[in-house]
Amino acid sequence: MSPKSATKRKTLRTEIRVIGIDDASFDKFKDKKTLAIGVIFRGGNFLDGVISIPVQVDGDDGTEQLVQMINKSKFKPQLRCILLDGIAVGGFNVIDIQELSMKTKLPVIVVVRDYPNFEKIFTALKKLGMEWKRELMEKAGKPMRIGKVYVQLCNISQEKAKEILEITSTRSYLPEPIRVAHLIGQGIKYGESKGRA
Repeated sequence: MSPKSATKRKTLRTEIRVIGIDDASFDKFKDKKTLAIGVIFRGGNFLDGVISIPVQVDGDDGTEQLVQMINKSKFKPQLRCILLDGIAVGGFNVIDIQELSMKTKLPVIVVVRDYPNFEKIFTALKKLGMEWKRELMEKAGKPMRIGKVYVQLCNISQEKAKEILEITSTRSYLPEPIRVAHLIGQGIKYGESKGRA
């Protein structure tokens, strides 16, 4: 392989286009809907665009809405992976990552800073009469540690997921598309972002 070819391959790999998704902040007692925000990045350095769609707070339309948001976007043909900030949007609007992957034809990486307290989560679901959502969470598999975050994967190898996380995590432990989506979501609700992403 010539040096020129090697350089070209490296550039393509580090500028892989991904979408990071987080929800806008919301009041769980007052808001019936919030926004799911998708931020498209080339690697971890170049923001290419922002898309959004309403989702129900504690509802069950999250998967369907994310599929619609991604598939209707002009950025879709260039995307290579979906990064989710946790497995739910709008509180307990749990995402079926297998369905999301199948209907968008993209691999999915769920990213969280800390290992989830499933006992606490499942207890809350039971109290809210949403115990059936436990199955969606369990179907995603147990989170595994990659670097300093925990992930759940769908249609992507651990090795490939690690590479994508390394490429996109340029400012913090979280991938830049997720970090920026979080900041945008807070800015929409509060007028400015607060705390860490």
